[in-house]
Amino acid sequence: MSKNISTAELSHEEWLKLRKTGIGGSDAGAICGLNPYASPMSVYQDKTTMEVEEINNEAMRQGRDLEDYVARRFMEATGLKVRRSNMMYRSEEHPFMLADVDRLIVGKDAGLECKTASAYNLDKWKEDEIPAHYLIQCHHYMSVTGKQTWYIAVVILGCGFKYAEIPRDEDLIKNLVSIEKQFWNSHVVKRIIPDPDGSEACDEVLEQYFHTARKNSAILLTGFDDKIRRRLEIVKLMDKLGEEKNQIDQQIKLFMKDHEMAYNEKYRVTWSNVDTLHLDSKRIKAEKPEIYTEFSYRTSSRRFTIKAA
Repeated sequence: MSKNISTAELSHEEWLKLRKTGIGGSDAGAICGLNPYASPMSVYQDKTTMEVEEINNEAMRQGRDLEDYVARRFMEATGLKVRRSNMMYRSEEHPFMLADVDRLIVGKDAGLECKTASAYNLDKWKEDEIPAHYLIQCHHYMSVTGKQTWYIAVVILGCGFKYAEIPRDEDLIKNLVSIEKQFWNSHVVKRIIPDPDGSEACDEVLEQYFHTARKNSAILLTGFDDKIRRRLEIVKLMDKLGEEKNQIDQQIKLFMKDHEMAYNEKYRVTWSNVDTLHLDSKRIKAEKPEIYTEFSYRTSSRRFTIKAA
């Protein structure tokens, strides 16, 4: 069972603040380590800071704007009818779990998640596959709402439309609730940041939390000797593998000579001409210093290095 919270009269800022009071469907995959665009650390930051500015980009804008279109395509393909809920749901049994669903299916104990995807991500939807973090998202919604089925529909821009029916999996939901409960109680409630997972999302969070270094400050490095030793080994291995990769590339280029394409039944290789326009910043600075100054801006970041003592 869940509590229904009307979102019809909420401002966008109020809606964003409400989302901070629990784990939503889009957070679930990140907490499980399955979302390529977010991490447990970035979810933790979102839930424990007062900042309510939503990350936005062109892909997200298109996804929101095309949600109605995806829902219409789903109705055309299935004959089912859908409606907006204008509610945010909170699990009564697990109040840290929230659900802000795209659509509910009229006359069925089911909901619908609408997605858009770039043509570059077509392989992630091949055959009957569903990206893992979206599968987790739909089971999160079933857990919160109590629904027995969830549908997911996707428009792959310029390529086509697909949908799938996802039946409720009680074992998966049980494990998911356990993971979310542990994350909420052990990290969000206690204000203990999760361990890094190596993702770019973690890099961004660490840069935001610790953006400025205190000049001439130092701390004794303890407990990291084995990890640093392994890191140095990895760097050497990466250099060696990089050279091997470049050698293979060079061998193929030598084989292709002036041909733009090479292919067989398994692979397709292209070596095309690409024209790129560059600004000569050194010349602009020397000959047009006023223009260089007007359009220059300074950025600040921290540089991370490791050297043997």
